[in-house]
Amino acid sequence: MQESVVQHRVRFDFEIEFSNGGGVQGQGFRLDIDDDDIDDRALGDLIVRDLRLLMVAEVRIRNKKIIREPHKRSQATPSAESRGPEDIVDLSHVIESGMITYKGLPAPLVCDFMSHEASQQHYFSGTSFQISRIEMVANTGTYLDSPYHRFAHGADLSELALAHLAGLEAVVVNVTGMAAKAIDRGAFLPFDVRGKAVLVHTGWARHWRTDQYFEGHPFLTQSAALHLEEQGAALVGIDSLNIDDTSDGARPVHTVLLGAGIPIVEHLCNLQRVPASGSRFTAVPPKVKGMGTFPVRAYAAVSRA
Repeated sequence: MQESVVQHRVRFDFEIEFSNGGGVQGQGFRLDIDDDDIDDRALGDLIVRDLRLLMVAEVRIRNKKIIREPHKRSQATPSAESRGPEDIVDLSHVIESGMITYKGLPAPLVCDFMSHEASQQHYFSGTSFQISRIEMVANTGTYLDSPYHRFAHGADLSELALAHLAGLEAVVVNVTGMAAKAIDRGAFLPFDVRGKAVLVHTGWARHWRTDQYFEGHPFLTQSAALHLEEQGAALVGIDSLNIDDTSDGARPVHTVLLGAGIPIVEHLCNLQRVPASGSRFTAVPPKVKGMGTFPVRAYAAVSRA
C-alpha cells in the first residue's frame, strides 16, 4: 500500500498596513505550505500574493503555528488564452525639438537636412522628398536602457534579443495612490512577473514637460529590484523621470536589473489605459552597435473583452 504524502498548512493571525493609509487584520487564517516551516517574511509575501493585495507597506505575523493537514487547493494548469482582436495603446512621449527629458542633458534639435522645396531641383516637376536631421543624446523621450548603459562589458542595443523586447506579456503595477515616493518590493508581491514586462504606473507622466517632472519623482528601491530579478521579470518600465532615486549617485536599481540582463524603459506614459493583465508590451530600439540607450516607440497591445 502506497504511503500518503504528509502535507502542511500554517495557521496564523496577521496585521497589514497599506502605504496609502488604512490596514486589515485577520485571525485564524490558514494557507498551504510546501514544507514543515516558513519564516514570517515568506509568509507575509504568501498572504499578499494570495489575497492579491496592492500597495502593502508592512505585514506583521502573530500566533503562527504549523499544522499537519491536507492542502485545500489543487494546482490546476491554466489553459492557454486565445489572442483575439487587440487595441494598441501608445506609451511613448513625442520627441520634439527643444524639449528637455532630463535636466543637464541637451535638448534634441530636429530640422531638415533636405526640404521638399530644396529637393525639387533633383527630380521631375511635382516630385519632391524630405530628409530630416536630428541631433540628440540617446536618453531622450521614452527610451530603453540596455546593460551596456550601466556596464562597460554589458550587451549593447545591437545585442538585445527581440524576444526580450517585443510582444512580452505585461503586468501593470498601479501605485498612483501611494504617499511615499519609494516603491518597495511589497508593491510587486501580488503579481506573477516571471517572463513578463513589469510596467510601474506612478501617474508621474502627468507632469511631463513641466518643472514638477524633475523634482521628487517616484522610484523603485533596491529591494524591489532584487525581488523582480529573483522572480524572473523580463523587462521593467516606469512612467517616471528615473527608475532610481536620483538624490545620490548610487543607482542600485539600474545596477541590479541591468546586471541581470533585464532592460529598463523610462518615461512611459498612458499606463492608465492599460489593464493590470491581459496586454502585450513592445519597446524595440534600433540595432545600433556601441550604444546602451535609445528612444523607443513603446506600446501595449490590449486584448478586447
